[in-house]
Amino acid sequence: MPELTDSPDTTDATAEIAEIAEEVLEAPADAPVQKTFADFGIRPEIAGALAEAGITHPFPIQAMTLPVALSRHDIIGQAKTGTGKTLGFGLPLLEHVVAPDEDGFSSLPAPGKPQALVIVPTRELAVQVAKDLETASRRRAVRVLQVYGGRAYEPQVEALSRGVEVVVGTPGRMIDLMNQGHLDLTRARTVVLDEADEMLDLGFLPDVEKLLARTPATRHTMLFSATMPGAVVAMARRYMTQPTHIRATDPDDDGATLKAIKQVVYRAHALDKVEMLARILQARGRGLTIVFARTKRTAAKVADELATRGFASGAIHGDLGQGAREQALRAFRTGKIDVLVATDVAARGIDVDDVTHVVNYQCPEDEKTYLHRTGRTGRAGKTGTAVTFVDWDDIPRWGLIDKALDLGYPEPVETYSSSPHLFSDLDIPEGTRGTLPKESRTRAGLEAETLEDLGETGKKVTRQRTDRGRDERGDGGRGRGPGHRGE
Repeated sequence: MPELTDSPDTTDATAEIAEIAEEVLEAPADAPVQKTFADFGIRPEIAGALAEAGITHPFPIQAMTLPVALSRHDIIGQAKTGTGKTLGFGLPLLEHVVAPDEDGFSSLPAPGKPQALVIVPTRELAVQVAKDLETASRRRAVRVLQVYGGRAYEPQVEALSRGVEVVVGTPGRMIDLMNQGHLDLTRARTVVLDEADEMLDLGFLPDVEKLLARTPATRHTMLFSATMPGAVVAMARRYMTQPTHIRATDPDDDGATLKAIKQVVYRAHALDKVEMLARILQARGRGLTIVFARTKRTAAKVADELATRGFASGAIHGDLGQGAREQALRAFRTGKIDVLVATDVAARGIDVDDVTHVVNYQCPEDEKTYLHRTGRTGRAGKTGTAVTFVDWDDIPRWGLIDKALDLGYPEPVETYSSSPHLFSDLDIPEGTRGTLPKESRTRAGLEAETLEDLGETGKKVTRQRTDRGRDERGDGGRGRGPGHRGE
């Protein structure tokens, strides 16, 4: 099976990074690490909290990052999602935060003002990063606040007024809170930029630079990105001081390869695609599955159709409020549902390690989108399966993707839900039909997950643009449409 390599339109900025980096460190992404977190000198409270969660040994990117970051040296971390980078930056961040009940808090220049800032491109990633930080700091009184659009301002403003140590959020909402005088970044001694290339794609780098400009010049800065486009390198040059460049690489590749993923590509017929999908979802060994659609309408329709066929499914797309999106994500992570139908933008930042299958219900827009979608499986040393449906009209588009990535599938084989090769390729039991048998309907379902009242703002206000370069709301995560400055 051919490997997936990085998109050719991504700038190879290794030489440029070398000009500003003081040192370059590389580690195989799947190399075993013998040391425990405690061996790296992490606070006993943090190491103990991780151990309670079953986390004792770091991933390679964490083992490489910890000694450098704990010494407060700037870092450019090059690693794709799923390599464990959150704890790589999160543990050093927490190590240098002083909680309200700890020695030294009262002597801080401004107790209760944010001491650390994590800037992420999407709401979903903000939730995931904050959750990981809260897990690691469970034995301490560190206050972690999530700020992003789609949630009401008031609780975020109230939390900031009471005092927080760590703020995790999207650029748009952070800018708004900062401009209104609620978010004070002048005491943020640690700043993390996570998935910087995604923020570039979404057009958020100008907002990120505004935030950086309001933090102390002596801050500790860590930037993480799967790829290093020129604009990201230029930002690192402006805002970082002699950073160490750390790369989590796979053996014999350039660090962007996605391995251990079985890829199959079928030319499918529109009226038969749901039936094909329903049979694929009954393959032996299938676990959590993400189904990607290009449009919000298709995502909603497919999720509803699967539900009527007995599958525990949910959807995330731009026409859903933040509460409904978080409900679906929680249900997916906890296994109440095992099929999540998503648009590309809504799925940004989803970080779930146990995804066994990815299905491209509609052909991706380009090779980069294909890589992002397919990379949701085969993570953390596990194997995965990626299935792509190509409509007749999308054959030329698929040809460009296949050529760019050298996948070896220039002409997808015409496939129906009854095709024998569909069953043999994906290990679908013979005789499987497109409705899940009642005895197999064992998951609790989406309704079993609580739908929280988030006091949502800007819900389905003006989502005009869904083109590449902006999020589905077009507002940088602020959570409202034009003309709603006060929200």
